[in-house]
Amino acid sequence: MEQIANRVAVVTGAARGIGRALAERFASEGAQVVLADLDASALDETCESLRRGGAKAIAVATDVTQADSVAELARRSCEAFGTVHIVCNNAGVFCRGLPLWEQPLDEWEWLVKVNLFGVVHGIRSFVPLLLENGDEGHVVNTASMAGLLSLPMVAPYHATKHAVVTLSEALLWELRSRTDRIGVTVLCPGVVRTDIASYDRTMPRDMRQSVGEPEFERRREQMRELIERGAEPEVAAQAVLRAMREGKLYAFTDPGLLSFFEARAEAIGKGEAPPDPLSSFDPATRDLFKKAYGA
Repeated sequence: MEQIANRVAVVTGAARGIGRALAERFASEGAQVVLADLDASALDETCESLRRGGAKAIAVATDVTQADSVAELARRSCEAFGTVHIVCNNAGVFCRGLPLWEQPLDEWEWLVKVNLFGVVHGIRSFVPLLLENGDEGHVVNTASMAGLLSLPMVAPYHATKHAVVTLSEALLWELRSRTDRIGVTVLCPGVVRTDIASYDRTMPRDMRQSVGEPEFERRREQMRELIERGAEPEVAAQAVLRAMREGKLYAFTDPGLLSFFEARAEAIGKGEAPPDPLSSFDPATRDLFKKAYGA
Protein backbone atom coordinates (compact mmCIF):
# COMPACT_ATOMS: atom_id res chain seq x y z
CA MET A 1 0.00 0.00 0.00
CA GLU A 2 1.72 3.14 -1.21
CA GLN A 3 -0.84 5.76 -0.24
CA ILE A 4 -1.61 6.31 3.44
CA ALA A 5 -3.10 9.80 3.17
CA ASN A 6 -6.90 9.88 3.41
CA ARG A 7 -7.02 6.21 4.37
CA VAL A 8 -8.75 5.04 7.54
CA ALA A 9 -6.50 3.18 9.99
CA VAL A 10 -7.67 1.29 13.08
CA VAL A 11 -5.11 0.49 15.79
CA THR A 12 -5.75 -1.64 18.87
CA GLY A 13 -3.57 -1.23 21.94
CA ALA A 14 -3.22 2.36 20.78
CA ALA A 15 -2.97 4.16 24.11
CA ARG A 16 0.73 3.46 24.61
CA GLY A 17 3.88 1.98 23.16
CA ILE A 18 3.93 0.55 19.65
CA GLY A 19 0.20 1.10 19.20
CA ARG A 20 0.49 4.79 19.97
CA ALA A 21 3.52 5.08 17.68
CA LEU A 22 1.56 3.42 14.85
CA ALA A 23 -1.38 5.77 15.35
CA GLU A 24 0.91 8.80 15.38
CA ARG A 25 2.72 7.64 12.28
CA PHE A 26 -0.50 7.01 10.33
CA ALA A 27 -1.79 10.42 11.41
CA SER A 28 1.44 12.11 10.30
CA GLU A 29 0.95 10.47 6.89
CA GLY A 30 -2.51 12.02 6.60
CA ALA A 31 -4.65 9.04 7.59
CA GLN A 32 -7.81 9.21 9.66
CA VAL A 33 -7.22 7.15 12.77
CA VAL A 34 -9.40 5.06 15.07
CA LEU A 35 -7.64 4.35 18.35
CA ALA A 36 -8.74 1.40 20.49
CA ASP A 37 -7.58 0.30 23.92
CA LEU A 38 -8.90 -1.12 27.18
CA ASP A 39 -7.48 1.83 29.14
CA ALA A 40 -10.04 4.51 28.30
CA SER A 41 -8.26 7.32 30.16
CA ALA A 42 -4.88 6.83 28.46
CA LEU A 43 -6.68 6.24 25.17
CA ASP A 44 -8.48 9.58 25.36
CA GLU A 45 -5.20 11.37 26.15
CA THR A 46 -3.51 9.84 23.12
CA CYS A 47 -6.46 10.69 20.89
CA GLU A 48 -6.52 14.30 22.10
CA SER A 49 -2.79 14.55 21.41
CA LEU A 50 -3.35 13.48 17.81
CA ARG A 51 -6.23 15.91 17.40
CA ARG A 52 -4.12 18.79 18.71
CA GLY A 53 -1.67 17.92 15.97
CA GLY A 54 -4.40 18.30 13.37
CA ALA A 55 -5.34 14.64 12.89
CA LYS A 56 -8.83 13.34 12.40
CA ALA A 57 -9.08 10.73 15.12
CA ILE A 58 -11.58 9.03 17.40
CA ALA A 59 -11.11 6.84 20.47
CA VAL A 60 -13.13 3.69 21.08
CA ALA A 61 -12.64 1.86 24.37
CA THR A 62 -12.31 -1.79 23.34
CA ASP A 63 -11.72 -5.14 24.98
CA VAL A 64 -10.07 -7.24 22.27
CA THR A 65 -10.76 -10.44 24.19
CA GLN A 66 -14.47 -9.98 23.42
CA ALA A 67 -15.73 -10.55 19.87
CA ASP A 68 -18.70 -8.22 20.42
CA SER A 69 -16.42 -5.41 21.57
CA VAL A 70 -14.23 -5.67 18.46
CA ALA A 71 -17.33 -5.88 16.25
CA GLU A 72 -18.52 -2.65 17.88
CA LEU A 73 -15.12 -1.11 17.13
CA ALA A 74 -15.61 -1.95 13.46
CA ARG A 75 -19.10 -0.49 13.49
CA ARG A 76 -17.94 2.73 15.16
CA SER A 77 -15.04 3.04 12.71
CA CYS A 78 -17.37 2.87 9.72
CA GLU A 79 -19.87 5.17 11.38
CA ALA A 80 -17.18 7.82 11.87
CA PHE A 81 -15.23 7.55 8.61
CA GLY A 82 -17.33 5.49 6.20
CA THR A 83 -14.97 2.55 5.80
CA VAL A 84 -11.64 1.04 6.94
CA HIS A 85 -8.47 0.52 4.90
CA ILE A 86 -5.86 -0.49 7.50
CA VAL A 87 -6.35 -2.55 10.64
CA CYS A 88 -3.53 -3.06 13.14
CA ASN A 89 -4.21 -5.90 15.57
CA ASN A 90 -1.62 -4.71 18.03
CA ALA A 91 -2.94 -5.16 21.59
CA GLY A 92 -0.82 -7.56 23.64
CA VAL A 93 0.24 -8.57 27.15
CA PHE A 94 3.17 -10.37 28.76
CA CYS A 95 3.43 -13.04 31.47
CA ARG A 96 5.13 -13.36 34.86
CA GLY A 97 7.85 -15.82 33.89
CA LEU A 98 7.47 -19.30 35.33
CA PRO A 99 8.30 -22.87 34.29
CA LEU A 100 5.59 -24.34 32.08
CA TRP A 101 4.41 -26.74 34.76
CA GLU A 102 3.98 -23.88 37.26
CA GLN A 103 2.26 -21.38 34.97
CA PRO A 104 -1.31 -20.81 36.25
CA LEU A 105 -4.02 -21.83 33.83
CA ASP A 106 -5.89 -18.57 34.24
CA GLU A 107 -2.79 -16.66 33.09
CA TRP A 108 -2.44 -18.97 30.09
CA GLU A 109 -6.06 -18.30 29.19
CA TRP A 110 -5.65 -14.55 29.58
CA LEU A 111 -2.63 -14.40 27.28
CA VAL A 112 -4.38 -16.50 24.65
CA LYS A 113 -7.47 -14.31 24.82
CA VAL A 114 -5.54 -11.05 24.41
CA ASN A 115 -2.58 -11.97 22.20
CA LEU A 116 -4.22 -14.53 19.93
CA PHE A 117 -7.97 -14.04 20.05
CA GLY A 118 -7.48 -10.27 19.93
CA VAL A 119 -6.00 -10.83 16.47
CA VAL A 120 -8.65 -13.41 15.54
CA HIS A 121 -11.46 -11.04 16.49
CA GLY A 122 -9.81 -8.22 14.53
CA ILE A 123 -9.54 -10.36 11.40
CA ARG A 124 -13.11 -11.60 11.69
CA SER A 125 -14.53 -8.10 12.17
CA PHE A 126 -12.40 -6.10 9.73
CA VAL A 127 -11.29 -8.31 6.84
CA PRO A 128 -14.86 -8.55 5.48
CA LEU A 129 -14.92 -4.73 5.40
CA LEU A 130 -11.60 -4.62 3.53
CA LEU A 131 -12.92 -7.12 0.99
CA GLU A 132 -16.17 -5.23 0.50
CA ASN A 133 -14.91 -1.69 0.03
CA GLY A 134 -13.17 -2.37 -3.29
CA ASP A 135 -10.12 -0.30 -2.33
CA GLU A 136 -6.60 -1.09 -1.20
CA GLY A 137 -6.32 -2.50 2.29
CA HIS A 138 -3.77 -3.85 4.72
CA VAL A 139 -3.80 -6.00 7.87
CA VAL A 140 -0.98 -5.56 10.37
CA ASN A 141 -0.66 -8.14 13.15
CA THR A 142 1.78 -7.47 15.96
CA ALA A 143 3.68 -10.62 16.87
CA SER A 144 7.23 -10.36 18.23
CA MET A 145 10.68 -11.82 17.84
CA ALA A 146 9.09 -14.18 20.39
CA GLY A 147 7.07 -15.56 17.48
CA LEU A 148 10.25 -16.81 15.82
CA LEU A 149 12.26 -18.17 18.75
CA SER A 150 11.48 -19.84 22.08
CA LEU A 151 12.95 -18.43 25.29
CA PRO A 152 12.51 -20.36 28.54
CA MET A 153 10.25 -19.21 31.40
CA VAL A 154 7.92 -17.14 29.19
CA ALA A 155 6.44 -19.93 27.04
CA PRO A 156 2.82 -18.67 27.12
CA TYR A 157 3.90 -15.39 25.54
CA HIS A 158 5.97 -17.17 22.91
CA ALA A 159 3.18 -19.63 22.15
CA THR A 160 0.71 -16.83 21.43
CA LYS A 161 3.19 -14.91 19.30
CA HIS A 162 4.14 -18.01 17.28
CA ALA A 163 0.40 -18.41 16.68
CA VAL A 164 0.12 -14.83 15.39
CA VAL A 165 2.97 -15.45 12.95
CA THR A 166 1.41 -18.58 11.43
CA LEU A 167 -2.04 -17.00 11.42
CA SER A 168 -0.63 -14.04 9.48
CA GLU A 169 1.04 -16.26 6.89
CA ALA A 170 -2.19 -18.22 6.40
CA LEU A 171 -4.17 -14.97 6.10
CA LEU A 172 -1.84 -13.75 3.36
CA TRP A 173 -2.42 -16.85 1.22
CA GLU A 174 -6.15 -16.86 1.87
CA LEU A 175 -6.43 -13.23 0.78
CA ARG A 176 -4.24 -13.79 -2.28
CA SER A 177 -6.70 -16.43 -3.44
CA ARG A 178 -9.37 -13.70 -3.46
CA THR A 179 -7.66 -10.41 -4.30
CA ASP A 180 -4.34 -8.65 -4.72
CA ARG A 181 -5.70 -5.45 -3.16
CA ILE A 182 -5.17 -6.42 0.48
CA GLY A 183 -1.75 -6.91 2.00
CA VAL A 184 -0.65 -8.50 5.25
CA THR A 185 2.28 -7.61 7.48
CA VAL A 186 3.29 -9.31 10.71
CA LEU A 187 5.41 -7.12 12.97
CA CYS A 188 8.16 -9.04 14.78
CA PRO A 189 9.97 -6.45 16.89
CA GLY A 190 12.94 -7.12 19.07
CA VAL A 191 13.12 -5.43 22.46
CA VAL A 192 11.17 -2.16 22.33
CA ARG A 193 10.82 0.50 25.04
CA THR A 194 7.20 0.05 26.10
CA ASP A 195 5.44 -0.54 29.42
CA ILE A 196 4.81 -4.23 28.69
CA ALA A 197 6.32 -5.06 32.10
CA SER A 198 3.25 -3.41 33.67
CA TYR A 199 1.04 -6.14 32.24
CA ASP A 200 -0.83 -6.50 35.53
CA ARG A 201 -2.42 -3.10 34.77
CA THR A 202 -4.92 -4.82 32.47
CA MET A 203 -4.86 -8.21 34.19
CA PRO A 204 -8.26 -9.36 35.47
CA ARG A 205 -8.65 -8.43 39.13
CA ASP A 206 -8.87 -12.03 40.34
CA MET A 207 -5.45 -12.78 38.79
CA ARG A 208 -3.53 -10.06 40.63
CA GLN A 209 -2.89 -11.95 43.86
CA SER A 210 0.82 -12.32 43.11
CA VAL A 211 1.35 -8.62 42.36
CA GLY A 212 3.52 -7.12 45.09
CA GLU A 213 5.23 -10.36 46.01
CA PRO A 214 9.03 -9.80 46.26
CA GLU A 215 9.89 -12.29 43.49
CA PHE A 216 7.29 -10.84 41.15
CA GLU A 217 8.53 -7.29 41.73
CA ARG A 218 12.18 -8.30 41.36
CA ARG A 219 11.53 -9.90 38.00
CA ARG A 220 9.44 -6.97 36.84
CA GLU A 221 12.15 -4.44 37.70
CA GLN A 222 14.76 -6.52 35.86
CA MET A 223 12.38 -6.74 32.90
CA ARG A 224 11.98 -2.97 32.92
CA GLU A 225 15.75 -2.54 32.95
CA LEU A 226 15.99 -4.90 29.98
CA ILE A 227 13.26 -3.04 28.09
CA GLU A 228 15.00 0.30 28.66
CA ARG A 229 17.80 -1.04 26.44
CA GLY A 230 15.37 -1.48 23.56
CA ALA A 231 14.44 0.56 20.52
CA GLU A 232 11.92 3.38 20.63
CA PRO A 233 8.36 2.44 19.56
CA GLU A 234 8.69 4.74 16.56
CA VAL A 235 11.23 2.31 15.10
CA ALA A 236 8.54 -0.38 15.04
CA ALA A 237 6.05 2.01 13.41
CA GLN A 238 8.59 2.93 10.74
CA ALA A 239 9.25 -0.76 10.06
CA VAL A 240 5.53 -1.37 9.58
CA LEU A 241 5.07 1.53 7.16
CA ARG A 242 8.11 0.42 5.19
CA ALA A 243 6.83 -3.16 4.96
CA MET A 244 3.37 -1.98 3.91
CA ARG A 245 4.78 0.15 1.12
CA GLU A 246 7.15 -2.57 -0.07
CA GLY A 247 4.53 -5.32 0.12
CA LYS A 248 6.53 -7.29 2.70
CA LEU A 249 4.96 -9.87 4.98
CA TYR A 250 7.50 -9.44 7.79
CA ALA A 251 8.54 -6.23 9.55
CA PHE A 252 11.55 -6.30 11.89
CA THR A 253 13.11 -3.75 14.24
CA ASP A 254 16.28 -5.77 14.82
CA PRO A 255 17.68 -7.28 11.61
CA GLY A 256 20.59 -8.63 13.65
CA LEU A 257 18.27 -11.38 14.93
CA LEU A 258 17.80 -12.75 11.42
CA SER A 259 21.04 -14.75 11.60
CA PHE A 260 19.63 -16.57 14.64
CA PHE A 261 16.38 -17.33 12.82
CA GLU A 262 18.40 -18.76 9.93
CA ALA A 263 20.41 -20.96 12.32
CA ARG A 264 17.16 -22.10 13.95
CA ALA A 265 15.66 -23.06 10.59
CA GLU A 266 18.82 -24.98 9.68
CA ALA A 267 18.73 -26.90 12.96
CA ILE A 268 15.06 -27.75 12.50
CA GLY A 269 15.83 -29.03 9.03
CA LYS A 270 18.30 -31.47 10.62
CA GLY A 271 15.83 -32.52 13.30
CA GLU A 272 17.98 -30.90 15.99
CA ALA A 273 17.27 -28.46 18.80
CA PRO A 274 17.78 -24.83 17.74
CA PRO A 275 20.70 -22.88 19.19
CA ASP A 276 20.27 -21.41 22.67
CA PRO A 277 17.92 -18.46 21.99
CA LEU A 278 19.70 -16.32 24.57
CA SER A 279 22.77 -16.44 22.32
CA SER A 280 20.95 -14.13 19.92
CA PHE A 281 21.15 -11.23 22.40
CA ASP A 282 24.05 -9.01 23.34
CA PRO A 283 25.79 -10.00 26.60
CA ALA A 284 24.19 -7.26 28.74
CA THR A 285 20.66 -8.12 27.62
CA ARG A 286 21.36 -11.83 28.06
CA ASP A 287 22.57 -11.25 31.63
CA LEU A 288 19.49 -9.19 32.49
CA PHE A 289 17.18 -11.91 31.21
CA LYS A 290 19.03 -14.55 33.22
CA LYS A 291 18.84 -12.42 36.36
CA ALA A 292 15.12 -11.85 35.85
CA TYR A 293 14.12 -15.41 35.05
CA GLY A 294 16.96 -17.63 36.24
CA ALA A 295 17.21 -19.13 32.76
